[in-house]
Amino acid sequence: MKNFLISIKITIAFCVILFIGYVLVLWGVAKIATPNSGNAKVLKLNNKIVGVENIGQKFTSKKYFWSRPSYIDYNGESSGGSNKGTTNPKYLKDVSLRIDSFLISHPYLDRKELPSEMVTASGSGLDPHISIQSANIQIKRISQARGVKQEDIKKIVDSLIETPIIGVPVINVLKLNIALDEKYKVNNQQ
Repeated sequence: MKNFLISIKITIAFCVILFIGYVLVLWGVAKIATPNSGNAKVLKLNNKIVGVENIGQKFTSKKYFWSRPSYIDYNGESSGGSNKGTTNPKYLKDVSLRIDSFLISHPYLDRKELPSEMVTASGSGLDPHISIQSANIQIKRISQARGVKQEDIKKIVDSLIETPIIGVPVINVLKLNIALDEKYKVNNQQ
């Protein structure tokens, strides 16, 4: 009986150490080693929260830069892609429809100028970034919709390029659209 009580005490002690201690260690590492101390960085426009920096959003207005497509409709509560292979007929149909839709809004583009990321969903469905090429091909549409010179919009794009340690330079779509609204004072949402 004495050994049984010792076993129970040791089990309880290890449960406390491993369950609570592990969470505290992870929390401490997140506070020290991650951007924004492990918290989501919210972005504001006119003192109103409009989104989170690292979660993509859907933009459909011609006055805004568009994000990559999302199979989960940009639902921040979950993450995931379609898991369909590149030869899957449903996948090919979805991509074909996206290409046609994108080209309708960008009639000045040729099909081969369209970056694949603008018609294929990211693995997480929440990618907040697009490539510089994807931003640049949208400048003309936004310029026409806002009645602003393309060069002025290009300056905003160039000012927001992020260069990661590993990988290609990218642009956060939400930051880009906030910068457009701040500069040109448009009240329309997405």
